[in-house]
Amino acid sequence: MSERVGYARCGLDKKDLTAQREILLSLHVRGDRIYLDHGLTGTNRDRPGLAQALAAVRVGDTLVVPKLDRLARSVPDARDIGDSLTARGVKLSLGGTLYDPADSMGRTFFDILATFAEFEVDLLRMRAREGMAVAGAKVELEGKQPKLTERHQSAPAPSPAVGQ
Repeated sequence: MSERVGYARCGLDKKDLTAQREILLSLHVRGDRIYLDHGLTGTNRDRPGLAQALAAVRVGDTLVVPKLDRLARSVPDARDIGDSLTARGVKLSLGGTLYDPADSMGRTFFDILATFAEFEVDLLRMRAREGMAVAGAKVELEGKQPKLTERHQSAPAPSPAVGQ
C-alpha cells in the first residue's frame, strides 16, 4: 500500500514549522510520517530530517513537500533528489502538485521552480553581504578608549637606553 511521507524545513531556529506541518496534514500526510529539519538551510544536503524522509519512502510512496525551496535551494540538488526518487519509484508532490519527470511540461516546471529557489538564496546572500558592509561602515570603535592622547600617539617612540 502506498503512503505519503512529508518533509518540512525552516532555516532559522526562531521560525516555526507549524504552517508547513498544517499544509502537509491538509495534503493527507499522517503526523507520524512527517519529518522535520529546524534551523538548517536548504543549501546543506546533510539534514537529518531529509535523510529520514528519504529513507522512509518506498516504491509507490509519495514524498510530499510544501514547496520546492524547502527540499532544495539549488538546481543540481533539486534535480538530484527528484531523479533519485524517480529511480526508486517514489513520486514527488510539491504543495499538492505531483511532479512527473516523464512529462516534459512537468520536468520543465520543476526546473523553473528549482531555478527560482536558487535565485532566491542568491538574493538572500547578496542582501546579507550588503547589510554587513553597511553595518561595518557605521560601526564606531567600541570598548575601552585608548589612554594616550593624540599628541602621545603621534610622538616618536623613545629609543632604548644604552647598555640594555
